[in-house]
Amino acid sequence: MSRPWTADLGDGTYRNPVLNADWSDPDVVRVGEDFYLTASSFGRVPGLPLLHSRDLVNWTLVGHALDRPEPAGDFVVPQHDRGVWAPSIRHHDGRLWIFWGDPDRGIQQVNAERVEGPWSGPHLVKAGRGLIDPCPLWDERTGEAYLVHAWAKSRSGVKNRLTGHRMSPDGRELLDEGKTLVDGDLLPGWFTLEGPKLYRHDGWFWILAPAGGVETGWQGAFRSRDFFGPYQERVVLAQGRTGVNGPHQGGWVRTAAGEDWFVHFQARGPHGRVVHLQPMRWTGEGDGDSDSDSDRNDGVGWPVIGDGGEPVAVHRKPAVPRQPVTAPATDDTFPGGGFGPQWQWTAVPEPGWTTRHAGDGLRLTCVPTAYAHDLRALPHVLSQRLPAEAFTAEVDLALDGGPPGAKAGLAVLGDAFSWIGLERDEDGAVRLVHRYAEAVAEHERDAAHSRAAPTGQARLRIEVTPGVRCRFLADTHDGAGPVPSGQVFAATAWRWVGALLGLFATAPPGGLPTGTAHFTRFRATG
Repeated sequence: MSRPWTADLGDGTYRNPVLNADWSDPDVVRVGEDFYLTASSFGRVPGLPLLHSRDLVNWTLVGHALDRPEPAGDFVVPQHDRGVWAPSIRHHDGRLWIFWGDPDRGIQQVNAERVEGPWSGPHLVKAGRGLIDPCPLWDERTGEAYLVHAWAKSRSGVKNRLTGHRMSPDGRELLDEGKTLVDGDLLPGWFTLEGPKLYRHDGWFWILAPAGGVETGWQGAFRSRDFFGPYQERVVLAQGRTGVNGPHQGGWVRTAAGEDWFVHFQARGPHGRVVHLQPMRWTGEGDGDSDSDSDRNDGVGWPVIGDGGEPVAVHRKPAVPRQPVTAPATDDTFPGGGFGPQWQWTAVPEPGWTTRHAGDGLRLTCVPTAYAHDLRALPHVLSQRLPAEAFTAEVDLALDGGPPGAKAGLAVLGDAFSWIGLERDEDGAVRLVHRYAEAVAEHERDAAHSRAAPTGQARLRIEVTPGVRCRFLADTHDGAGPVPSGQVFAATAWRWVGALLGLFATAPPGGLPTGTAHFTRFRATG
């Protein structure tokens, strides 16, 4: 069985995206020979995913740094446009640090000695609405610490501006009211300046930040001899002649051998924000490409990202020891009734949604809920990212017990959704059903005629082609094999979140949780 996507081409080169899934707003750091990446998780639980690599191309998902967003009571229903926005990850004083902005509460951080944890509970560094995209910097030469952040106009009325603060060395508080470091309104042609990443290099303070909008913008670089400015600016990565729209925010990392690389995302609509890896160098690095007196007189000069400032599609891998070809896991046999780190709940989970047991397979309780008609409002959906542009996802399902109206299935979930699965009739029989809801609809309806599932079991399949066109199929073990169901469904994004694959089990409101949906052998192939 083939993986849905691998970036390593096996010949010393890689292709973009290196992470062909919705790892939104990525940031990366190196610790020794290891690279760690984190990304936005919004209101999903657990939050702050943690990915590991030894070569920036082959990545594995190793866990999460945030058990749940706080206050937890605000996330008991799905909040796909709130919670954890655009984190930054850094290593300082023997610890990993992650800062992020909750647009409704303020700037928060967690930290740990090792990526495996334990991670500290979230600490509020600065309270306020609209404070987003924070990034800390510890200046190892002076012992001083700083923080820069952007603004969400939807909460604060402010945008296109980067604000800087001095920060306490323990990362727990800001030491001043802050000062505008870069005002995009004063830069001709610059708008929606956000997502700053802060660095110290070659005697300069550097801010790498995108502008121009997620779908159509560019990467900017800003430099100043003093943290509080003034800053000079330059566009260092743009779409140019390529098909990589954006390209949007990310982070710079240097390998142990001294090579520079830049990780950023590209917005692909329902597929989410996929992650690209770009080579990076500096003007004046012995190649005669300094193009101004400023470059020649001020040392290394400016970063050049990609191929002369445009994204690469295929490139030589970083010069590190060869690593096994891998990608974040998608498949799961659910040993002991548990599930892998690729799965997240769409809201803070409650006890009893799953049942641990001695064998394999996920046992989801058919939870009574008034939201049974609308998966978008359902908190107990176990979800994972779409793993590629084209793939097939498949899972086996048995509906054990439960009242009339109990149902469970495999879904593609966004502003619109569609799912295929099993439902119990009034007479206790089980039927295969396929339902959907358009983005403007408040209630699901049939996408195809139901049919009997005599054994109470089915193998469910979704075949996804580019453009996130989804064909649903099911095998009810009646000898007919996988049978297509309904029309092709065009998945949609969910605010800033790409469409999700989901497993769920539910029952009509008013009763006690009874009945179990038994999912086994989830797999995704290319």
